[in-house]
Amino acid sequence: MTRPNPSAVYDRYVSRIADQTAQLVSALDGADAAAPVPGCPGWTLAHLLRHVGGTHSWAETIVRTRATGPVPDDQVNEVTPDADDDIATLTAWLTKSTARFVDTLRDAGPDARVWTPAPGGTPLFWARRMTYETVVHRFDATAAVGGAYTLGADVALDGLDEWLEFSVLPQAYESEAAHGALLGPGRTLHFHATDATDAAGVSGGPGPSSGEWFIDLTEAPISVSHTHKKAATAVRGPLTDLLLLLYQRRAATLADGIEVLGDKELLTTWMNAAGHWLRR
Repeated sequence: MTRPNPSAVYDRYVSRIADQTAQLVSALDGADAAAPVPGCPGWTLAHLLRHVGGTHSWAETIVRTRATGPVPDDQVNEVTPDADDDIATLTAWLTKSTARFVDTLRDAGPDARVWTPAPGGTPLFWARRMTYETVVHRFDATAAVGGAYTLGADVALDGLDEWLEFSVLPQAYESEAAHGALLGPGRTLHFHATDATDAAGVSGGPGPSSGEWFIDLTEAPISVSHTHKKAATAVRGPLTDLLLLLYQRRAATLADGIEVLGDKELLTTWMNAAGHWLRR
């Protein structure tokens, strides 16, 4: 399978950030800023919009300044709404924040050297990470207003790849102990996307992909491979539902489109531990 051209991959991510943000904004036309967000307990749409816009602004600062180390992320986490927050004002601000970020990414190109919290060290990391930050929060916004959410199979496939790539990194876990506690004999999982046939190989990600993943937790280092192999836990479902499951927006039940065979407790334990960094 041919590896995609890095510049084309980068451009695709940058365009997806703009497109996913535009879809998020469109979904909230006429919404109430105080509406609760089911996927983010304790948050309203005002919190959510401040977070997404703040995250885009944070990443934009890192890329624009060619940061060589961590940049304060107060704007990502301090999202308490103002008393007069309304959807029109917040979505207009988000649109401007995203446009500035997209312009900065295009100016920088995929190969500039910048700080990243995981392997990468270039704007390509941020373009991909912010794509899926926006994809998931678009789901949150859509769910908050009772709208219909759809996601391209190729986007969901690459989003699953990205989450699983993070899941092997020790720094993605809350602590060294939390990472080590996952390891043990026979601790394996197999994911199978039931609708991946048309998406495999065209996900637009940085490398070849498929609709199957084997996660090996038997020893360090944890590994993920695109392999069909018997595992202690088998998980099946459509690509988008599997992605939302990993981000804990779906439950591991048939009602949510997910079939789990084998050790269900292992699935829950692994998702909670491996998803720590992406939930912060």
